[in-house]
Amino acid sequence: MVETVRYTYRLRPGVTAQRALLDEWHRCRFLWNEAVRQQRDGHKPTFCKLSKLLTEARARARWLRQGSQVAQQQTLRTYAAALHDSYRVPGRGKPKAKARKKALPSLEYTTRGFSIRDRRLRLPGGVSVPVVWSRELPSEPTSVRVYRDCLGHWYASFVVRRPSLPRSTVAGAIGIDWGVATTATTTDPAFDLPYGGYRRRCAAELARAQRKMVRRRRARGQAPSRGYLRSRNQAARIAKKAARQNAHAARQWARRIVGAHQVIAVEDFKPKFLARSRMARKAADAAIGAAKRELIERGVRAGRKVVLVPPAYTTMTCSECYARAKQRLELAERTFRCADCGYTADRDRNAARMILATVEPHRVGADDVRHCLPPFEVVGAVRAGNLPPAGMGKG
Repeated sequence: MVETVRYTYRLRPGVTAQRALLDEWHRCRFLWNEAVRQQRDGHKPTFCKLSKLLTEARARARWLRQGSQVAQQQTLRTYAAALHDSYRVPGRGKPKAKARKKALPSLEYTTRGFSIRDRRLRLPGGVSVPVVWSRELPSEPTSVRVYRDCLGHWYASFVVRRPSLPRSTVAGAIGIDWGVATTATTTDPAFDLPYGGYRRRCAAELARAQRKMVRRRRARGQAPSRGYLRSRNQAARIAKKAARQNAHAARQWARRIVGAHQVIAVEDFKPKFLARSRMARKAADAAIGAAKRELIERGVRAGRKVVLVPPAYTTMTCSECYARAKQRLELAERTFRCADCGYTADRDRNAARMILATVEPHRVGADDVRHCLPPFEVVGAVRAGNLPPAGMGKG
C-alpha cells in the first residue's frame, strides 16, 4: 500500500529570490481576485472558463507573461475547487478576495514548474532557493507549495508517495466530548486533554508587544519604520509560539488516543459560535478545532473507525438508562443528575459516554450511521445521524 503525504521544509531565500517570489504571488493574487469578481457579477467560473481567462489575460498583459504559467494555473485550479466545495458542503462560504497587506503568499507548482538540483529548489524565472533538508524525501515529489508564514519564514511543502505503515489492530472504543474547562473529556479519564492555557500565559507579554507596535505606527501612507517592523515581528512570534504549543499538545494527545482505541466517537462540535460568546478568549486558547482535526486525520490514517456524532441532546440524556431530561442544563451546572435512575456524573463525562453509546455495535443500526463528507475534508470517517441508539428510552 502507498499513501500520499506532505513533507515540509524550511527555505532560506535571499533578497533577490524573495522579491521574485513576492512578484509571482502578486500575479497569482490578481488572478484570484479577478475570479472572485466574476463570481460576484453572477457568473459561475469553472476551471475551463478560468483557463480561458488566464490565456486572454496573459495575451493582453506582459506583466502576467513574465510570471510562471504553472503557478497561475494552479491558483485558478485551487479557486475552482474552493468554489465547488462551497456549493457542495453546507455552511462553507465562497472564496473571498485576497488583500495585499493581509493575505500570506502561497504558490503551488507541479512537476512542470519546479525541480530539485544540487539540493536546491529550482523555480521558474531562474529562482534558486536553498532548502533545509531536515530529512530525506521518500520519493520524487509530484508537487510543491511554497508559502510564507506570519513571521516571514518561507517553507516548501512537497507532496510525495511513501509505503504506508502496517495498520495495527487494537481493541477498545472511546467517546470524546469537547469543552472549555477541559478541552477534551473522554470516557476514560486517563485520556483527557486538559486545558493548556498557553495563550493565557503569554497574554501580558503579547499585550506589551502590541502596545509597543501601536506606539511606533506611523501615519497612513508613510512607510513603516524599522522599530515598528521589529515590534510587529515580536508580537507575531509570541502568538506563533502559543499556537505551536497547542498543536504539539494536540498531536501528542491524538497519538495516544489512536494508538489505544479501534473505535473513536467524536462529538461533531462546531466551535465557531464560541467566538461570539463570553468564552471567546478561552475557547480560542483551547484550540478545539485544531485538536479535533488532528485526531480525525490521525485516526483515519491509522485505519481506525472514526465516527462524528451530533452534539444534540448528548448533555441532556442519561448514559445509564438513556432517559432525556426535561430541561436543558445551564453552563454553570457541571453535574448531571438523572431524575429516573438517580445516576450522577460529571456532565462532560456523561456526554462522552452518551457519544460512545451512539456508535456501539449492539446499539447502532444501519440507518443511524451514514457515510458522508466529514469536516476538514477527511476521507474515511463516518457521521452518525440524529436518531437515538436502538433501545434508548425517550425520557
